[in-house]
Amino acid sequence: MKNFRLSHIYITFILLLMYLPILIVIVYSFNDNRLTSIWSGFSVRWYGELFRDRSMFEALRTSVILACVSAVISAVIGTLGAVGISRVKLRGAGAVEYLATLPIMVPEIILGMVFLAFFSLIRLPFGMVTLTVAHTAFCVPYVLLLVKARLVGMDKSYAEAARDLGAGELRAFFDITLPLIIPAIMSGMLLAVAMSLDDVIISVFVTGVNTNTLPLKIYTQIKTGVTPKTNALCTIMFLFTVIMGGVSFLLGSGGARKKRAAEIKD
Repeated sequence: MKNFRLSHIYITFILLLMYLPILIVIVYSFNDNRLTSIWSGFSVRWYGELFRDRSMFEALRTSVILACVSAVISAVIGTLGAVGISRVKLRGAGAVEYLATLPIMVPEIILGMVFLAFFSLIRLPFGMVTLTVAHTAFCVPYVLLLVKARLVGMDKSYAEAARDLGAGELRAFFDITLPLIIPAIMSGMLLAVAMSLDDVIISVFVTGVNTNTLPLKIYTQIKTGVTPKTNALCTIMFLFTVIMGGVSFLLGSGGARKKRAAEIKD
């Protein structure tokens, strides 16, 4: 019982340490005072000013387009990579998988410097294209890992039965394998969108003069001082992230339920 109480105290402390700063940001986004350290009363005027800021929403539009394009490309590359790694039996398959997931282990500042040097070497103009390439590179491993985990836990007899009935490799993949791994693909895409919207360090190295993402916009505003408008934007982004995480969880649990239902049916 004593250990049980200590574990609850420890978990409560960790949760407070993680979420108390976020809660403070949310509360002070409704502060009437311009200074974030002084509470002057409840107000939603900073949300109104936020929605009237055209430059902020232009940066948001750029970030959303960048995140969606990067997520779609990452889904295609990551899915094909996961299927290839799971099917091909090579001696160096483990090394290939390690190299494919390396971008999420390398510090972002190193990745940013590498992309900067590479794009400068091939003389590729910095802007939306370089941002898309860089964001796709560090988003692919998330899709690959989730899809590969789904493929490992999937019963291979389904695809084998389809091939026994006369279906080719492509037909078996699109009719059997792909529907079963779609929840993992969608979860990976949602995670890729969240990571892309969150990135600052890599974007600083590869963005152009005329291209500004939302995280970079917030970063430049923080240099001149945090206002409740920034808190309001952070609150909206936090809620959006929570919603995406919930959708990703539901998709993953839905895929698991479909798998169990298929096993029970068999």
